[in-house]
Amino acid sequence: MTKENIVVSDRGQITLPSALRKSLGLRGNSVLTAEQVGGRIVLTPAMVIEMESYSEEQIAEWNRADALKESERSRLLAKLKKNKPRV
Repeated sequence: MTKENIVVSDRGQITLPSALRKSLGLRGNSVLTAEQVGGRIVLTPAMVIEMESYSEEQIAEWNRADALKESERSRLLAKLKKNKPRV
């Protein structure tokens, strides 16, 4: 367990000691999660995952665009039945 004194600047910024950053594999622009736990501040290395969210309307449009016409569906099913592997 490593224990260091850290100064909080007037702007609320802190600098993590180099040895501490290196031991946790932190580099410039690393992301940490800060939590208040029982009167303590706990910093935990975090991972940022970029996510997109889509509206129900967008999903419905994609489903409509991907839908097979009945003639396409019948042709594909016929090919699948014709090429069905024999066990």
